[in-house]
Amino acid sequence: MEFSFFSMIAQASLIAKCVLLLLLIMSILSWGLMIQKYIALTAANKKALAGTGQFEKAPNLRDAVQSLGADPTSPLYYIAHQGVQEFNRSKELGNSSEVVVDNVRRALRQGVGSELARLQRSLSLLATTANTAPFIGLFGTVWGIMSSFHSIGMLKSASLATVAPGISEALVATAIGLAVAVPATIGFNIFMGKLSQVDTLLVNFAGVFLNRVQRELNVHRHVQRMGATEM
Repeated sequence: MEFSFFSMIAQASLIAKCVLLLLLIMSILSWGLMIQKYIALTAANKKALAGTGQFEKAPNLRDAVQSLGADPTSPLYYIAHQGVQEFNRSKELGNSSEVVVDNVRRALRQGVGSELARLQRSLSLLATTANTAPFIGLFGTVWGIMSSFHSIGMLKSASLATVAPGISEALVATAIGLAVAVPATIGFNIFMGKLSQVDTLLVNFAGVFLNRVQRELNVHRHVQRMGATEM
C-alpha cells in the first residue's frame, strides 16, 4: 500500500507534485505552529493564575508589582508595568484620584490588548491553512481529472487503465488537502478557546490591579487627612 502511494506521487505530473509539495509545507508549518502555540498559551494560562494569586497576597502595590518582576515572561508583567507607570506618572502630575484611576484603567486596557495581540500572533496562518488547503487539494483533483480526459482523447480509449492513473492522482490531492485542513481547523478552534481563557484571566488581573490602586489612593488620602488634622 505504501509502495503504490509513493509510486503514484512519483508518477504524478509536475503540477500535481507542486500541489502536494505546497500542501506538505503548509502541514509542517501548521503543526509546528500548533505545538508552539499550545506551549505558549498553556504557560500563559498557568502564569496568569499564579501571578494574580501572588499579586493579591502582596501587602502593597509596590511589592505586588515586584512579585511579578521575578518572571518577565509572564503575560501579567507587561500589563502591570503599564499600569504602574501610568499610576506614578498621574500622581506626579498631581491629578485627582478619579483621574488617576481612569488613566490607569486605560493603561491596563492597552496592556491587556497588547498581550492578547502577542499571544494571538501567527494564528492567522492556521486559519489560512484550514481555509485554503481543501481548495488547493481540489485544484490538484481538477488537474488530475483534466489529465484523465486528455489521456482518453489522446489514446481514444476509455478503459480503466487509461483513466485510473489520473483519477488516483486527483483523489490523492483531495485526501492530502483534507488531511492538512482538518488538524489546522481543530487546532485553530482549540487555541481560540484557550486565548479566550487567557483573555478572561488578564481582564480579571486588570480588575485586581485597579482595586489595589484605589486602595493605595484611599490610604494616601487618609494619611493626608490625618496629617492635616494634627496640624
